[in-house]
Amino acid sequence: MKMLENSVVKLRGLEQSDIDFLYETENDISLWEVSNTVKPYSKYVLEHYLKNSHLDIFTVKQVRLAVESVNDGSFAGFAELFDYEPVHMRAGIGIVIKESERRKRYAENTLDLIKVYCKDILRLNQIYCNIGADNHISIRLFEKSGFEYSGIKKQWLNTSEGFKDVLFYQYFF
Repeated sequence: MKMLENSVVKLRGLEQSDIDFLYETENDISLWEVSNTVKPYSKYVLEHYLKNSHLDIFTVKQVRLAVESVNDGSFAGFAELFDYEPVHMRAGIGIVIKESERRKRYAENTLDLIKVYCKDILRLNQIYCNIGADNHISIRLFEKSGFEYSGIKKQWLNTSEGFKDVLFYQYFF
């Protein structure tokens, strides 16, 4: 197995051709509650972000990778490591798969590759995620991938429907 590729997906650096989905994702109001976003991003700002995406996780404390289908090379979504803490050897993880590309095992295989990257390249002790208590699909995905439920953040997200709880999951290497 190549380090960032398996039989289903390949993880690669961001390219200019990813701008449209990046723009769509960052401006999707339904995702703002989990990303702490409160205003739209312009394409100009996102193009600047893409131009600087070559900076490593040690400098910017995050890395975003594109998820591609190995089968046909089509773009499927993003995986992101954020809040990288080199002293404590941990990072948060988030995955967004295009709606049209879901149910093809891309997220599951992306998690498998991210775990290899975090363990063997970044030498992390753990990765973690925060999942809305009502996001049953993500809960199943992360539990199936070996993440352990560690606790609940009560009334953590202020949404248009009221406050929502967030579940905290960890994966230890």
